[in-house]
Amino acid sequence: MISLTSEYALRAAVFLAQHGHDGPVPGRQIAKEVGVPPKYLLNILRELVRSDVLQASPGKSGGFRTARDPKDIRLEEVLGPFESVVASPSRCPFGNAVCSDNDPCAGHERWKRVKREYECFLAETTLFDVSVREGKQINCSQLQGHR
Repeated sequence: MISLTSEYALRAAVFLAQHGHDGPVPGRQIAKEVGVPPKYLLNILRELVRSDVLQASPGKSGGFRTARDPKDIRLEEVLGPFESVVASPSRCPFGNAVCSDNDPCAGHERWKRVKREYECFLAETTLFDVSVREGKQINCSQLQGHR
């Protein structure tokens, strides 16, 4: 349901929610830990900095950390820069040029329910919520392959 870029952004953000409290984490370390090509991930991290989800610290001891407490960062903020469903909610995912409540396509009502649940999940779920499970941190490798 989400793009590979969004999955990578989510993996990196979860990792930083778990490990960024001790100080900035270098981009190459994040890439290694979450299993993402470093150059690709650096572009994603820069976009998350532009979106005020992450902060970047330059220099030899620099790196990335969450811009705010993970309890205050909604998943819609993490995925928003990369997902068209979040960015352009009026576009029909089935490719229909005309699709609205007034002129629906065949899948409109079903997709509308799915989209509403998805949007609620992204709006109501924080980075913290997905980075800990029953008092234990989620291992970033657990996010891999769950597409």
